[in-house]
Amino acid sequence: MKKRIVITGLGTLNAIANNVPDFTRALQNGACGIGAIDLFDTTGFRSQTGGQIKNFIARDYIPEKFSMKRMSRADKLSLAATLEALHDAGLYPSPKELKEEIGIAIGGGAGGLLEAEEFYSDYLKNNGKDANFCKLSSLFCASSTDCNASTFGFSGPKITFMTACSAGATAIGYARDLIVNDQASIMIAGGVEPMCRLTYAAFNALKSVDPATCRPFDKNRAGLSLGEAAAIMVLESLDSALNRGAEIYGEILGYGITCDSFHMTAPDEQASGAVRCMQAALKDGCLHIEDIDYINAHGTATPVNDVTETKAIKEVFGKRAYSIPVSSTKSMHAHTLGASGALEGIVSVLALHHGFIPPTINHREADPLCDLDYVTAGSRKADLRAALSNSFAFGGNNTTLIFGRYSGRGAAHE
Repeated sequence: MKKRIVITGLGTLNAIANNVPDFTRALQNGACGIGAIDLFDTTGFRSQTGGQIKNFIARDYIPEKFSMKRMSRADKLSLAATLEALHDAGLYPSPKELKEEIGIAIGGGAGGLLEAEEFYSDYLKNNGKDANFCKLSSLFCASSTDCNASTFGFSGPKITFMTACSAGATAIGYARDLIVNDQASIMIAGGVEPMCRLTYAAFNALKSVDPATCRPFDKNRAGLSLGEAAAIMVLESLDSALNRGAEIYGEILGYGITCDSFHMTAPDEQASGAVRCMQAALKDGCLHIEDIDYINAHGTATPVNDVTETKAIKEVFGKRAYSIPVSSTKSMHAHTLGASGALEGIVSVLALHHGFIPPTINHREADPLCDLDYVTAGSRKADLRAALSNSFAFGGNNTTLIFGRYSGRGAAHE
């Protein structure tokens, strides 16, 4: 029997909350974190809004004993989320004897690009004189993973994923596999994505952003809203969690990963990759379609993506698709790219743990091609057994995670 992997710690900063308890309440209340951006000048862009983490002061989250001299915004966000998750799991400070058994897997994309943009701006203004090269030290996406490992002294497996919008979800699935295969005892897994000019400009150039706020599955949807976040989980085997007396939020039941081999940015409109991905996750967890009680959709609010994902859900679940509640929480916290799969994984775990389904906000008019139950009238109380979370990224990088409610040692899902 495959080793059971559970979630014992959660940490996040995002546009609607800067910790997990506040995030839970914000999801239940249908909060919207999409608004004006002040990290950089948005003049001239199609959109001036996004899901920015406002008033982030790193020292409010990171103790003085940790130097932040060479950390980017991404590094600081990921470190703050990791600290919350470790505290939550009862692993901070971590016992010395465990440090070689703790690994880190983080997904992302922009890394230290915001700081690199500031460096280049200063370089041009000063004609190359007195350039602050410290701003380039955390340029690469892997910097946040490295920063977490060195800060806490964790020397187990360490890997960074850059599979676009599925990166955070892929990091969690890979981390689970490392524990199952006895290559780590505990994994810190998730994603981080800061906002930066380059990413914002690119999505505006693609005309894939909504000038106002995103409206997933709405007939008049006009694109996504870009956001930023850090989202971290602590994963370990069920036996390890029970031996430590840790609180268990839920467990990972299934993990699927496929690719479309179709287009750099557009999804395959036949949805074959998305279908195979969900089917792979169900097969991995030895689950049936009747076991899934909630779907956290990728739901970007772009015209093609929402139709394609709806089609994929129908193909996988058949008639049952119409009785499974679906929501896109990107309508609240925006699309956080490399962090989105991890953030929405946390959403799914919180939904299972607290017994509710978060809403899809901003939805006004039904689309005949998107005809599932998208939970548009506020959150719902629900007794959930298993939740499926989709992350379908640029380049056709697809990842599906299935999380289960933990209800005792004997059964993974009931």
